[in-house]
Amino acid sequence: MTCFGSKTIHSTPFMSLTAIYPLCGYLCRMSRIVAIVGRPNVGKSTLFNRLTGERKAIVDDFSGVTRDRHYGRSDWNGIEFTVIDTGGFVPNSDDQFEAAIREQVHIAIEEASVLIFMVDVIADIHPLDEEFATLLHRSKKQVVLCVNKVDNENLRLQAPSFYALGYEELFEVSAASGSGTGELLDKVTEYLKEIPEPVIERPELPRVAIVGRPNVGKSSLINALLGKDRNIVTEIAGTTRDSIDTHYNAFGKEMILIDTAGVRKKSKVHENIEFYSVMRSLRALENADVVVLVLDATQGMESQDINLFWLAHRLGKGIVILVNKWDLIEKETNTAKEFSGHIEGRIAPFTDVPVLYISALNKQRIFQAVETISKVHESLSSRVSTRKLNDYLLPIMEATPPPSKKGKFVKIKFVNQLPSKRVAFAFYCNLPQYVAESYTRFLENKIRDEFDFNGVPISIYFRKK
Repeated sequence: MTCFGSKTIHSTPFMSLTAIYPLCGYLCRMSRIVAIVGRPNVGKSTLFNRLTGERKAIVDDFSGVTRDRHYGRSDWNGIEFTVIDTGGFVPNSDDQFEAAIREQVHIAIEEASVLIFMVDVIADIHPLDEEFATLLHRSKKQVVLCVNKVDNENLRLQAPSFYALGYEELFEVSAASGSGTGELLDKVTEYLKEIPEPVIERPELPRVAIVGRPNVGKSSLINALLGKDRNIVTEIAGTTRDSIDTHYNAFGKEMILIDTAGVRKKSKVHENIEFYSVMRSLRALENADVVVLVLDATQGMESQDINLFWLAHRLGKGIVILVNKWDLIEKETNTAKEFSGHIEGRIAPFTDVPVLYISALNKQRIFQAVETISKVHESLSSRVSTRKLNDYLLPIMEATPPPSKKGKFVKIKFVNQLPSKRVAFAFYCNLPQYVAESYTRFLENKIRDEFDFNGVPISIYFRKK
């Protein structure tokens, strides 16, 4: 057992690279990010849960105060987008409370595609609402004014008072009951449709997003691969200004590496650096094929890492985990094994993910990391023939059929791989609604046993035959 920082964790020679040159003329699409902003206690988290259907949160302890950051996926009328709840507060605030809120709004304004500005009809117009409105009017982003907690006719009569904030249109909703959210989303997606489609000016290459918390060594990793200082590296979290695309072409491997540290400016509040970093990572993560999650070996896998991992999983991206700064760890016989056990415990049940222990500083195993990334991308693009799938799976399902439910027996007759960008399989049966989640995991494990989908999320659908 080895200690990593304050946590107890259960835990080739490098070849010089050539033919490296900056990427030119490659334009990626803008991400669809919707941020919910507003002062505390107006119902932002409730609306977030309503839009995403689940509670996804990053939780960190900082100066004795727990903070939650929520990131999730939603869709409306065929338009998919990322939702961010900007609620919460920054520790050590004293009289800096309002300033900290304003700082987070600045971040959301800069990174989001659309802002949902939420106010509370019961509290009427608050001075902080007026400050938000003034700030948002100065921005060039699309803003949708959402008057929350309109739960009855009397409150509906009070809602028009918020026109005083300077918006020509407002939407009356009850985030708790869902009333009015349809009209709100109609407006949000109307704005999202204006975001341009991808423009590709060169042949498509695998896009590899390097993501992780600030100061874990993302830029150092890219510099080590390139053999030169392409990106600025310091010990200050937030050095990298933008997501930087770099064309990597060496030893038969060609891809686009995206450094996603993504903090534009220094901040007096560490919380906002973390928040900004995640927002920039979301943008690159959506546009990537493979997501490389970089961990700091001295700190282990923390909640923000897990949140990014599951966002990549939900989007069907290939995933590789690199544990950086491995040279700083005092090794014992089973150190790596214990660390891997810690990681698997945090990401279960999706544990079929390659984990490599590297040192960007010493260039330890970084070429092996490139090989692994390429292999995951190949698996992401691989197709299994329908005949091979059925020859393998039908006997297994006949020997171990789905458990009966309410006296009903499910009979699966046919399976094929769907023609989608993510790896997905359709199982055709008589009663798809009766297939248990545990049997879905059983089938996924059987597919992984036979076919190489290491690092690739698998989606399984049951359809009526």
